[in-house]
Amino acid sequence: MGSDRQHPGVRPGSDSTIEIDFRFRGQRCRERLRLEPTAANLRRAAQHRAAILHAIERGEFDYETTFPGSKNAARFAPSPPSAGLTVGKYLEAWIDSKAPTIKASTADGYRKAIKGRLVPDLGDLLLGELKRGDVRKMCEGLAAGNKRISNVLSVLRAALTDAVDDELISHNCIRDWTFARNTPPKEDDDIDPFTRAEQAAILAALPEQGRNLVQLALWTGLRTSELVALQWGDVDLVRGEASIRRATTLAAKGQAETPKTRSSKRTVKLLAPARAALEAQKAHTFLAGQHVFCNPRTGAPWQGDAPIRKTLWEPALRRAGVRYRNPYQTRHTYASMMLSAGEHPMWVARQMGHADWGMIRQRYGKWMPDAAPDAGSKAEALFDCDSGNQTQGRKTG
Repeated sequence: MGSDRQHPGVRPGSDSTIEIDFRFRGQRCRERLRLEPTAANLRRAAQHRAAILHAIERGEFDYETTFPGSKNAARFAPSPPSAGLTVGKYLEAWIDSKAPTIKASTADGYRKAIKGRLVPDLGDLLLGELKRGDVRKMCEGLAAGNKRISNVLSVLRAALTDAVDDELISHNCIRDWTFARNTPPKEDDDIDPFTRAEQAAILAALPEQGRNLVQLALWTGLRTSELVALQWGDVDLVRGEASIRRATTLAAKGQAETPKTRSSKRTVKLLAPARAALEAQKAHTFLAGQHVFCNPRTGAPWQGDAPIRKTLWEPALRRAGVRYRNPYQTRHTYASMMLSAGEHPMWVARQMGHADWGMIRQRYGKWMPDAAPDAGSKAEALFDCDSGNQTQGRKTG
């Protein structure tokens, strides 16, 4: 049957349908409307076709919405936003867009996880087809501990969450999912504090400014990034306090950033050895009025922990004849000294920038002193316990 002369592109399809045809994306399309081909319905069909042509012209035509269930709808369905986008390409673009909004050291860690772990194993997969099984297979093949695997997964999880928010994918396949191997507990942990003799040997092997820096580290537990960012305006020697408000890492190219966590922003009590170190350092940098510690060879502020480790720390340990441990062990040494002396764990936690003392208990519990010999005696006295024969109740007469 040909088209209705009065209504081009419209014709009766059968006794109960009207067929319309139109061109969309260079292809001819035919669709049937369930209308009896009466004169009135042919006019309605022609109006419907005109509306379709107008929507096509304006770029607003949605085939699936206009003809739900049509076989042609799948042919013209829009490609998903992630079509052809690989996991590797997405992750590289994601970290580039994320870097300006996060700490440089965090961005550096993300890039290492992406380039070193995620891209080699998952990079060639299409983002829209990534499955949890793919991620599990990657985890099983990684020669890394559970902590490192968890860190890698946290990067991927964050990236996929953003992909969902940006409507690139419909769901995050590893949301609320983690991976952990069954591993036996470690015989030894990474906490290896320096003894008093080792501390003395290291300090004696350092030039004066280096000695001041390390002595302050040993007696405050500050992270190296916090030490190199410390400015004289943060120090109150009269009150014996230092305000920790910034940190400097090599990843940040020497620029100060906010500390590691919210609880890391804190006020630290300066014990006598720490105050002595700062008093001695005043002769070198106080008049400049900015950074407490600078590289003695250049006079410029330290750029992070790597230069200190290479030019100051490692040579000092060799000269002192002390077994090598990284500078972070000064922080562990501080914690072990404070707890061994019986200082309250919550106070130690606050000094070190922990939100609570759970981390202190988990990591440094073996340095906490055992109960005193008279432990429990106060309770006995308060509740009138006599020779272990406490009355079960008071008699009433």
